[in-house]
Amino acid sequence: MTLDLAWVVGELGGTLYGDRAMAVTGLAPLESASASEISFLSNAKYQSQLDNSTAGCVVVGPSMQARAVMRGNCIVCDEPYLYFARLTQLWKRTTRPTQRSHIHPSAVVDSLATVDPSASIGPLCVVEQGARVGAGTVLKSRVTVGENCVIGARCIVHSGVVIGADGFGFAPDRDAWEKIEQLGAVRIGDDVEIGANTCIDRGALQDTVIEDGVKLDNLIQIGHNVRIGRNTAMAGCVGVAGSATIGANCTVGGGAIILGHLTLAAHVNISAATVVTKSILKPGHYTGLFPVDDNANWERNAACLKQLHSLRERIKTLEKKT
Repeated sequence: MTLDLAWVVGELGGTLYGDRAMAVTGLAPLESASASEISFLSNAKYQSQLDNSTAGCVVVGPSMQARAVMRGNCIVCDEPYLYFARLTQLWKRTTRPTQRSHIHPSAVVDSLATVDPSASIGPLCVVEQGARVGAGTVLKSRVTVGENCVIGARCIVHSGVVIGADGFGFAPDRDAWEKIEQLGAVRIGDDVEIGANTCIDRGALQDTVIEDGVKLDNLIQIGHNVRIGRNTAMAGCVGVAGSATIGANCTVGGGAIILGHLTLAAHVNISAATVVTKSILKPGHYTGLFPVDDNANWERNAACLKQLHSLRERIKTLEKKT
């Protein structure tokens, strides 16, 4: 199936320069796009790829307009990356059949669960007693929704996700552990997407809460009684310990760890592999990782770091003497 450029711009806006009748057969990265495919450029540091690209049309921002027009067909818009995201949505709904609302025969849905008629429940899913799945929500294969957990409207939950397993709660009893029953649930808002094999634990007494528009990547662990604010996004392998509160519009890079009972303000951005050990109450970009280095250099620097406190005390003593 093909779409022509004039129709694309008619649907999504932007200013088209070049052949309005060009037939589009697909979307592709700049470095591999063919003469019948659309690509995009959103970062000026990749502009050399624009000059060498054989893409039939490239979506660019105003600053790259002259260069793109010289190269060939282009669509100019204020936010090329956002435009391309909407283009992928347009392409999918135009060229691929819409997923039907249904419950797969192999899914297990408790008679006391509620599944909206417009939701889709994939193969081998389990929806337990008292759980609720909202309108237009899609559960891919092997998703488990625990008892009394709620998923809002238009959510996408990818394969292997577990929503509502018990939180990690145990009380020490001499040399053993006594289980704390997890009596809360998980409440997920609207327009949330959860990546494959991510786990969201139910709350101990109150619910774990994922607000509207949150995006979670694959292999993320969300502990019990965590609250994640609306439109926050987390990359793969993030771990959030119990009772942490994360504000709206935050981003958390892959492999980052947020310790329990901490608070992150809205609009906090955490770099990949950072360990957050204290609350962050001011918006901004935060990083806490040791840069990669040759191993011998890293060991020497690490040894120095261990002496920083004693060196600080010695400097303070010397300053008092001067």
